[in-house]
Amino acid sequence: MKKDIKKAGTGKRIGVHMKRYLPLYLMMLPGLVYLFINNYMPMGGILIAFKKYNYAKGIFGSPFVGLKNFEFLFATKEAWTITRNTLMYNLVFIVLGTVLAIAVAILLNEIRSKMAKKVYQTVILIPFLISIVVVSYLVYGFLSTDAGFINNSILNAMGKEGIGWYSEPKYWPGILIFVNIWKNLGYNCIIYYATVVGLDTSLYESAAIDGANRWQKILHVTLPGLKPTIITLTLMSVGRIFYSDFGLFYQVPMNSGPLIDVTNTIDTYVYRGLMELNNIGMASAAGLYQSLVGFALVLIANLIVRKLDKSNALF
Repeated sequence: MKKDIKKAGTGKRIGVHMKRYLPLYLMMLPGLVYLFINNYMPMGGILIAFKKYNYAKGIFGSPFVGLKNFEFLFATKEAWTITRNTLMYNLVFIVLGTVLAIAVAILLNEIRSKMAKKVYQTVILIPFLISIVVVSYLVYGFLSTDAGFINNSILNAMGKEGIGWYSEPKYWPGILIFVNIWKNLGYNCIIYYATVVGLDTSLYESAAIDGANRWQKILHVTLPGLKPTIITLTLMSVGRIFYSDFGLFYQVPMNSGPLIDVTNTIDTYVYRGLMELNNIGMASAAGLYQSLVGFALVLIANLIVRKLDKSNALF
Protein backbone atom coordinates (compact mmCIF):
# COMPACT_ATOMS: atom_id res chain seq x y z
CA MET A 1 0.00 0.00 0.00
CA LYS A 2 2.86 2.34 0.83
CA LYS A 3 4.36 1.63 -2.57
CA ASP A 4 1.09 2.53 -4.27
CA ILE A 5 0.89 5.78 -2.31
CA LYS A 6 4.51 6.56 -3.18
CA LYS A 7 3.88 5.89 -6.88
CA ALA A 8 0.77 8.07 -6.81
CA GLY A 9 2.76 10.89 -5.17
CA THR A 10 5.53 10.57 -7.74
CA GLY A 11 3.04 10.61 -10.60
CA LYS A 12 1.34 13.68 -9.15
CA ARG A 13 4.67 15.52 -8.85
CA ILE A 14 5.54 14.67 -12.45
CA GLY A 15 2.13 15.92 -13.58
CA VAL A 16 2.59 19.21 -11.70
CA HIS A 17 6.10 19.57 -13.10
CA MET A 18 4.91 18.98 -16.67
CA LYS A 19 2.04 21.42 -16.26
CA ARG A 20 4.34 24.10 -14.86
CA TYR A 21 7.06 23.77 -17.48
CA LEU A 22 4.92 22.77 -20.48
CA PRO A 23 5.27 26.21 -22.17
CA LEU A 24 9.08 25.92 -21.92
CA TYR A 25 9.02 22.41 -23.39
CA LEU A 26 6.84 23.65 -26.26
CA MET A 27 9.27 26.50 -26.90
CA MET A 28 12.14 24.01 -26.91
CA LEU A 29 10.38 21.58 -29.28
CA PRO A 30 11.09 23.39 -32.62
CA GLY A 31 14.79 23.59 -31.77
CA LEU A 32 14.93 19.90 -30.87
CA VAL A 33 13.12 18.94 -34.07
CA TYR A 34 15.53 21.06 -36.14
CA LEU A 35 18.53 19.57 -34.29
CA PHE A 36 17.26 16.03 -34.90
CA ILE A 37 16.55 16.60 -38.61
CA ASN A 38 19.71 18.59 -39.33
CA ASN A 39 22.26 16.84 -37.11
CA TYR A 40 21.10 13.34 -36.24
CA MET A 41 19.09 12.04 -39.20
CA PRO A 42 22.01 12.54 -41.65
CA MET A 43 24.18 10.31 -39.42
CA GLY A 44 22.54 7.34 -41.13
CA GLY A 45 24.62 8.31 -44.15
CA ILE A 46 27.72 7.01 -42.32
CA LEU A 47 26.90 3.64 -43.89
CA ILE A 48 27.74 5.08 -47.31
CA ALA A 49 31.38 5.47 -46.23
CA PHE A 50 31.71 1.70 -46.17
CA LYS A 51 29.78 0.93 -49.35
CA LYS A 52 30.17 1.28 -53.09
CA TYR A 53 27.09 3.38 -53.50
CA ASN A 54 24.70 2.43 -56.27
CA TYR A 55 21.85 4.84 -57.01
CA ALA A 56 19.57 2.04 -58.18
CA LYS A 57 20.10 -0.14 -55.09
CA GLY A 58 20.11 2.63 -52.48
CA ILE A 59 22.10 2.79 -49.24
CA PHE A 60 21.16 -0.59 -47.82
CA GLY A 61 21.29 -2.46 -51.14
CA SER A 62 24.70 -1.18 -52.24
CA PRO A 63 27.63 -3.63 -51.85
CA PHE A 64 29.81 -3.37 -48.73
CA VAL A 65 33.48 -2.52 -49.49
CA GLY A 66 34.91 -2.03 -46.00
CA LEU A 67 37.65 0.62 -45.78
CA LYS A 68 38.35 0.90 -49.51
CA ASN A 69 36.69 4.33 -49.70
CA PHE A 70 39.22 5.66 -47.17
CA GLU A 71 42.11 4.64 -49.39
CA PHE A 72 41.24 7.55 -51.68
CA LEU A 73 42.50 9.96 -49.00
CA PHE A 74 45.67 8.13 -48.02
CA ALA A 75 46.86 6.12 -51.03
CA THR A 76 47.47 9.04 -53.38
CA LYS A 77 50.51 11.28 -53.72
CA GLU A 78 48.41 14.33 -52.77
CA ALA A 79 47.55 12.91 -49.31
CA TRP A 80 50.46 14.66 -47.57
CA THR A 81 49.86 17.95 -49.40
CA ILE A 82 46.16 18.24 -48.61
CA THR A 83 46.68 17.21 -44.97
CA ARG A 84 49.54 19.67 -44.54
CA ASN A 85 47.59 22.53 -46.13
CA THR A 86 44.46 21.85 -44.08
CA LEU A 87 46.32 21.66 -40.76
CA MET A 88 48.77 24.52 -41.29
CA TYR A 89 46.21 27.01 -42.61
CA ASN A 90 43.83 26.23 -39.75
CA LEU A 91 46.56 26.57 -37.14
CA VAL A 92 47.46 30.01 -38.50
CA PHE A 93 43.77 30.98 -38.66
CA ILE A 94 43.24 29.93 -35.04
CA VAL A 95 46.31 31.70 -33.65
CA LEU A 96 46.14 34.92 -35.68
CA GLY A 97 42.34 35.06 -35.57
CA THR A 98 42.25 34.71 -31.80
CA VAL A 99 45.01 37.24 -31.12
CA LEU A 100 43.60 39.88 -33.50
CA ALA A 101 40.00 39.36 -32.38
CA ILE A 102 40.99 39.84 -28.73
CA ALA A 103 43.05 42.92 -29.58
CA VAL A 104 40.19 44.53 -31.54
CA ALA A 105 37.67 43.65 -28.81
CA ILE A 106 39.84 45.35 -26.21
CA LEU A 107 40.28 48.41 -28.45
CA LEU A 108 36.51 48.63 -28.94
CA ASN A 109 36.04 48.52 -25.19
CA GLU A 110 38.43 51.42 -24.78
CA ILE A 111 36.37 53.68 -27.08
CA ARG A 112 34.24 56.01 -25.00
CA SER A 113 31.96 57.44 -27.72
CA LYS A 114 28.88 55.21 -28.07
CA MET A 115 28.26 56.36 -31.65
CA ALA A 116 31.85 55.67 -32.71
CA LYS A 117 31.72 52.28 -31.01
CA LYS A 118 28.58 51.29 -32.95
CA VAL A 119 30.07 52.48 -36.23
CA TYR A 120 33.28 50.48 -35.70
CA GLN A 121 31.33 47.37 -34.69
CA THR A 122 29.24 47.58 -37.86
CA VAL A 123 32.25 48.15 -40.12
CA ILE A 124 34.13 45.23 -38.57
CA LEU A 125 31.15 42.86 -38.81
CA ILE A 126 30.16 43.64 -42.44
CA PRO A 127 32.80 41.38 -44.09
CA PHE A 128 31.46 38.37 -42.17
CA LEU A 129 28.02 38.96 -43.70
CA ILE A 130 29.33 39.11 -47.27
CA SER A 131 28.97 35.93 -49.35
CA ILE A 132 32.25 34.19 -50.13
CA VAL A 133 31.31 34.38 -53.82
CA VAL A 134 31.19 38.18 -53.57
CA VAL A 135 34.47 38.12 -51.64
CA SER A 136 36.09 36.07 -54.42
CA TYR A 137 35.17 38.71 -57.00
CA LEU A 138 36.36 41.50 -54.72
CA VAL A 139 39.71 39.73 -54.48
CA TYR A 140 39.69 39.25 -58.25
CA GLY A 141 39.07 42.97 -58.67
CA PHE A 142 42.28 43.65 -56.77
CA LEU A 143 44.41 40.84 -58.20
CA SER A 144 43.30 40.48 -61.82
CA THR A 145 46.35 40.50 -64.08
CA ASP A 146 44.84 42.75 -66.76
CA ALA A 147 42.39 44.98 -64.91
CA GLY A 148 43.27 44.48 -61.23
CA PHE A 149 43.66 47.47 -58.94
CA ILE A 150 47.06 46.41 -57.61
CA ASN A 151 48.65 45.86 -61.03
CA ASN A 152 47.10 48.90 -62.77
CA SER A 153 46.94 51.48 -60.01
CA ILE A 154 49.86 50.59 -57.77
CA LEU A 155 52.55 48.55 -59.52
CA ASN A 156 52.26 50.36 -62.88
CA ALA A 157 52.36 53.74 -61.12
CA MET A 158 55.59 52.64 -59.44
CA GLY A 159 57.05 51.63 -62.80
CA LYS A 160 56.93 47.90 -62.01
CA GLU A 161 55.55 45.07 -64.07
CA GLY A 162 52.22 43.54 -63.14
CA ILE A 163 52.13 40.22 -61.34
CA GLY A 164 50.17 37.21 -62.57
CA TRP A 165 48.60 36.61 -59.19
CA TYR A 166 46.51 33.61 -60.27
CA SER A 167 49.55 31.78 -61.64
CA GLU A 168 52.03 32.50 -58.83
CA PRO A 169 51.53 30.08 -55.89
CA LYS A 170 54.05 31.80 -53.60
CA TYR A 171 51.72 34.75 -52.91
CA TRP A 172 48.62 32.75 -52.00
CA PRO A 173 49.30 31.53 -48.46
CA GLY A 174 49.48 35.19 -47.41
CA ILE A 175 46.47 36.16 -49.53
CA LEU A 176 44.28 33.38 -48.13
CA ILE A 177 45.31 34.16 -44.55
CA PHE A 178 44.54 37.85 -45.07
CA VAL A 179 41.13 37.17 -46.65
CA ASN A 180 40.16 34.72 -43.89
CA ILE A 181 41.15 37.10 -41.10
CA TRP A 182 39.43 40.04 -42.78
CA LYS A 183 36.21 38.12 -43.27
CA ASN A 184 35.94 36.37 -39.90
CA LEU A 185 37.55 38.87 -37.56
CA GLY A 186 34.28 40.74 -36.94
CA TYR A 187 32.34 37.69 -35.75
CA ASN A 188 35.06 36.49 -33.36
CA CYS A 189 35.66 40.03 -32.17
CA ILE A 190 31.99 40.52 -31.23
CA ILE A 191 32.03 37.37 -29.10
CA TYR A 192 35.12 38.52 -27.20
CA TYR A 193 33.76 42.04 -26.93
CA ALA A 194 30.52 40.74 -25.38
CA THR A 195 32.64 38.95 -22.77
CA VAL A 196 34.69 42.06 -22.06
CA VAL A 197 31.54 44.18 -21.63
CA GLY A 198 30.18 41.60 -19.19
CA LEU A 199 33.20 41.75 -16.87
CA ASP A 200 32.59 43.15 -13.40
CA THR A 201 33.45 46.87 -13.44
CA SER A 202 34.39 46.72 -9.75
CA LEU A 203 37.49 44.76 -10.76
CA TYR A 204 38.68 47.70 -12.86
CA GLU A 205 37.85 50.10 -10.04
CA SER A 206 39.86 48.01 -7.58
CA ALA A 207 42.77 47.88 -10.00
CA ALA A 208 42.64 51.67 -10.41
CA ILE A 209 42.69 52.14 -6.63
CA ASP A 210 45.78 49.92 -6.49
CA GLY A 211 47.46 52.24 -9.00
CA ALA A 212 47.16 50.08 -12.12
CA ASN A 213 47.44 51.88 -15.46
CA ARG A 214 45.42 50.99 -18.58
CA TRP A 215 47.83 48.31 -19.80
CA GLN A 216 47.99 46.71 -16.37
CA LYS A 217 44.19 46.58 -16.21
CA ILE A 218 44.11 44.83 -19.57
CA LEU A 219 46.83 42.38 -18.52
CA HIS A 220 45.51 41.53 -15.05
CA VAL A 221 41.74 42.02 -15.41
CA THR A 222 40.58 41.85 -19.04
CA LEU A 223 42.71 38.94 -20.28
CA PRO A 224 42.02 36.68 -17.27
CA GLY A 225 38.31 37.47 -17.72
CA LEU A 226 38.53 36.41 -21.36
CA LYS A 227 40.27 33.14 -20.54
CA PRO A 228 37.12 30.90 -20.43
CA THR A 229 35.87 32.33 -23.74
CA ILE A 230 39.28 31.91 -25.39
CA ILE A 231 39.49 28.28 -24.28
CA THR A 232 35.94 27.47 -25.41
CA LEU A 233 36.32 29.03 -28.86
CA THR A 234 39.76 27.49 -29.33
CA LEU A 235 38.46 24.02 -28.45
CA MET A 236 35.65 24.46 -30.95
CA SER A 237 38.16 25.55 -33.60
CA VAL A 238 40.42 22.58 -32.84
CA GLY A 239 37.44 20.30 -33.43
CA ARG A 240 37.21 21.60 -37.00
CA ILE A 241 40.92 21.73 -37.71
CA PHE A 242 40.58 18.98 -40.35
CA TYR A 243 37.86 20.97 -42.11
CA SER A 244 38.47 23.96 -44.33
CA ASP A 245 36.45 26.84 -45.66
CA PHE A 246 35.57 25.43 -49.08
CA GLY A 247 34.71 28.84 -50.55
CA LEU A 248 37.98 30.34 -49.36
CA PHE A 249 40.17 27.63 -50.89
CA TYR A 250 38.14 26.92 -54.03
CA GLN A 251 36.20 30.04 -54.94
CA VAL A 252 38.67 32.78 -53.98
CA PRO A 253 41.59 31.31 -56.03
CA MET A 254 39.06 30.78 -58.87
CA ASN A 255 40.01 27.08 -58.99
CA SER A 256 43.21 28.06 -60.75
CA GLY A 257 45.33 25.06 -61.76
CA PRO A 258 48.77 26.55 -60.99
CA LEU A 259 47.63 27.26 -57.40
CA ILE A 260 46.51 23.70 -56.58
CA ASP A 261 49.56 22.86 -54.44
CA VAL A 262 48.99 25.76 -52.03
CA THR A 263 45.18 25.92 -52.09
CA ASN A 264 44.22 22.24 -52.15
CA THR A 265 42.75 21.02 -48.84
CA ILE A 266 40.83 17.90 -47.86
CA ASP A 267 37.48 19.51 -48.69
CA THR A 268 38.49 20.81 -52.11
CA TYR A 269 40.27 17.55 -52.94
CA VAL A 270 37.16 15.53 -52.12
CA TYR A 271 34.98 17.93 -54.13
CA ARG A 272 37.21 17.65 -57.18
CA GLY A 273 37.27 13.88 -56.83
CA LEU A 274 33.50 13.80 -56.47
CA MET A 275 33.03 15.90 -59.60
CA GLU A 276 35.44 13.76 -61.62
CA LEU A 277 34.62 10.29 -60.25
CA ASN A 278 31.09 10.79 -58.90
CA ASN A 279 32.10 8.59 -55.95
CA ILE A 280 29.69 9.39 -53.11
CA GLY A 281 31.18 6.67 -50.92
CA MET A 282 34.58 8.38 -51.04
CA ALA A 283 33.09 11.75 -50.12
CA SER A 284 31.21 10.20 -47.20
CA ALA A 285 34.38 8.46 -46.01
CA ALA A 286 36.23 11.78 -46.04
CA GLY A 287 33.48 13.43 -44.00
CA LEU A 288 33.50 10.60 -41.45
CA TYR A 289 37.30 10.76 -41.21
CA GLN A 290 37.22 14.51 -40.57
CA SER A 291 34.50 14.14 -37.93
CA LEU A 292 36.27 11.36 -36.03
CA VAL A 293 39.63 13.14 -36.04
CA GLY A 294 37.99 16.40 -34.98
CA PHE A 295 36.17 14.64 -32.14
CA ALA A 296 39.41 13.01 -30.97
CA LEU A 297 41.25 16.35 -31.06
CA VAL A 298 38.53 18.04 -28.99
CA LEU A 299 38.77 15.27 -26.39
CA ILE A 300 42.57 15.55 -26.25
CA ALA A 301 42.55 19.37 -26.09
CA ASN A 302 39.85 19.33 -23.41
CA LEU A 303 41.84 16.77 -21.41
CA ILE A 304 44.89 19.05 -21.52
CA VAL A 305 42.81 22.04 -20.40
CA ARG A 306 41.25 19.92 -17.65
CA LYS A 307 44.70 18.99 -16.37
CA LEU A 308 45.84 22.62 -16.34
CA ASP A 309 42.64 24.27 -15.10
CA LYS A 310 39.63 22.06 -14.41
CA SER A 311 37.19 24.98 -14.10
CA ASN A 312 37.75 26.07 -17.72
CA ALA A 313 37.29 22.64 -19.34
CA LEU A 314 34.20 22.03 -21.47
CA PHE A 315 33.45 18.75 -19.71
